[in-house]
Amino acid sequence: MKRYEALAEALSRDIRNGKLPPGTKMPSIRTTVAQYGVSPSTAFQAYYRLEERGLVRARERSGYYVAGTPGRTLPPPGMTRSRKVSTSVDISELVFSVLDAARDPRLVQLGSAFPSPELFPWARLGKSLARAGRAIDPWLSVADMPPGNPALRQQIALRYLGAGIPQPTEDIIVTNGALEALNLCLMAVTRPGDVVAIESPGFYAALQALERLGLKAVEIPVHPSEGIDLAALADALKRHPVRACWFMTQFQNPMGASMTADKKKALVELLTRHQVPLIEDDVYGELYFGSRSPVPAKAFDTEGLVMHCGSFSKTLAPGFRIGWAAPGRFGDAIQRQKLMTTLSASIPAQLAIAEYLQNGGYDKHLRKLRHALETQQGQLLKAIGRDFPEDVRVSRPAGGYFLWVEFPREFDALALHREALEHDISIAPGPIFSARRSYRNCIRLNYGQAWTEATEQAMQTLGALAHRQLSQ
Repeated sequence: MKRYEALAEALSRDIRNGKLPPGTKMPSIRTTVAQYGVSPSTAFQAYYRLEERGLVRARERSGYYVAGTPGRTLPPPGMTRSRKVSTSVDISELVFSVLDAARDPRLVQLGSAFPSPELFPWARLGKSLARAGRAIDPWLSVADMPPGNPALRQQIALRYLGAGIPQPTEDIIVTNGALEALNLCLMAVTRPGDVVAIESPGFYAALQALERLGLKAVEIPVHPSEGIDLAALADALKRHPVRACWFMTQFQNPMGASMTADKKKALVELLTRHQVPLIEDDVYGELYFGSRSPVPAKAFDTEGLVMHCGSFSKTLAPGFRIGWAAPGRFGDAIQRQKLMTTLSASIPAQLAIAEYLQNGGYDKHLRKLRHALETQQGQLLKAIGRDFPEDVRVSRPAGGYFLWVEFPREFDALALHREALEHDISIAPGPIFSARRSYRNCIRLNYGQAWTEATEQAMQTLGALAHRQLSQ
């Protein structure tokens, strides 16, 4: 990392954690040079980088200021209370009604669960796919059945090794996206009627999986910045015969919360004592802001209880539908589930991604992608601070591409969702993220879409609709 990039990262950490709140004047170039021991050129480049990300704004003859309105703070959302009982899940109809809006290209997709296609190297991926097609061996349609293409699995194993996690290539199972990996893991360790611990609020696809398999959910509260409430989880493990946990330990959907390394270690130790497997959904793990890559809970697994699931859909190739599971002790059961359901992930897609990982500059692409996402997060936060009611609370994750917005208790997010659709805007209302359809006063917004004039206008419209509802 170049010196100006390291300096920009140090300053951006102070902005993200609130040490430099909105409206604060940044240290002068002279002060920065003296404090950090860098040249004026390095200091200027760092400030230009922060300005590109939308974290600071230059004022003529005055210097740089942290972006945002002085006096207008955006506090984090609150944390829900723990639920003592398990419940059946009936959420799919509500989820499908919301997801239908994601297919309409006329809408401003603030509620989408998908990143903008413009963020990905389609031309380079196309070349990889063409090379794979020319070199494909028909025998691979049999040879690359589960666990999957050896070259791709080796590349995935190398990425684990780069994160400090020894992961044998032969234990990795390639799947049709992370969602299939997660579902296969769930099917391997549960039977209808079993209890599964999930996050609250949590990923709606986890809720749908439980509903489809006839499983019961016990909801564990998520702290808006620190992740799963371990005390609530420990209590749930005592009260219920929990068969598995399905958690996102970093950049959680929808809140964006991330557990610290110490907390991930404590989570794995707690589940190991109870011999309860963890299905770790880690599709956003490589979309971190800053220079330090977080490690998943899998890094602390000593008994093969953590089934780590990832995907290239969020980071490289949406639509290729290539994910994987590193399933620990459950590999044989998951591989059999794969053979009994979809047999194999696409052979050409596996070969194309393997070729790209070998030759395409994946890490360079990831750095560019993270930069774009951090910039777009800053633009969305600025719009919320400008356009939304004064008493909203907003998460500020250090990665991924979702913000969780909490309105006053009397607010109706489903009503806002319906009104927004009338103005060609999609949002994700809070009730789709809970087995009990809680969070009626919350919405999830996606900053993975390109920031355009239409996005700017959509935020102004959402703010006006929210103001109107609260004033009635």
